[in-house]
Amino acid sequence: MSRHVAANGLSVAFHVAGSGPPLVMLHGASSTGRVDFAAQIPLFGKAFRCYLPDARGHAGTRWDPAAGLRYGDLAVDLDAFANACNLGTFHLLGFSMGGATALLYAMRRPERLRTLVLVGTSPEVEPRTHVIRHLANVTRIEAQDPAWADRLARRHDPTQGEGAWRRLMPAIIAMVEHQPGIPAADLRRAEVPALVVVGDRDPFVPVPQAWQLARQLPDARLAVIPGAGHEAMARQPGIFNEACAAFWRSTQAVAAARAGRVAARDPGAEVL
Repeated sequence: MSRHVAANGLSVAFHVAGSGPPLVMLHGASSTGRVDFAAQIPLFGKAFRCYLPDARGHAGTRWDPAAGLRYGDLAVDLDAFANACNLGTFHLLGFSMGGATALLYAMRRPERLRTLVLVGTSPEVEPRTHVIRHLANVTRIEAQDPAWADRLARRHDPTQGEGAWRRLMPAIIAMVEHQPGIPAADLRRAEVPALVVVGDRDPFVPVPQAWQLARQLPDARLAVIPGAGHEAMARQPGIFNEACAAFWRSTQAVAAARAGRVAARDPGAEVL
């Protein structure tokens, strides 16, 4: 059963699993955390307390996408969610839309992050825009992929209202189309240990774009997952999980130091 917390004017639905340092996991567009990270939650929950919030307009977080989806709003939602859950500092993992949100958040609030994992995301507009215009087209989904249409309806309509997914998909397309570019100088503000993950067959994010992102971030590593498309964590979970585990092991001392610095400034913040 989902929990709810008030954050940034929303009643944010979220799922919690495991125990340990906090890890916030942000899902991709049209999905949920429990769907995108189904192959990670059992393992990651052994080392972290995993928080999986539903983005605005998705699943249990009610919001009308007709007002428009914007990455900036999603980053503000994340900050408010972390505050509502009393997370002083936390590990952050984002996939696709969640990855773009996580990257923007890391540029704005790097001091709150212990580590950052970005999956299937890039500051580049293309080819993501071209691909999403095709995949998220409501007419195409209904005609060519009725099984996905049914999953989308079951995922979103109970809370968002009948036919909600048909309103959500155009908002997702528009969000991707209007994502502002990110100068390299702004990427350097994301001063947090980072892991950039990409499938070697990702149609949204070519490997050279992921490599360029890792190169431009102040402290980043690149993991290319063989035999995986966009959903690298679902298609090759064993390789993905080990890549994340190795990254977290290698940054454990730095992450603990970052958490300690915030705890010293704010004794009431959660640092477990």
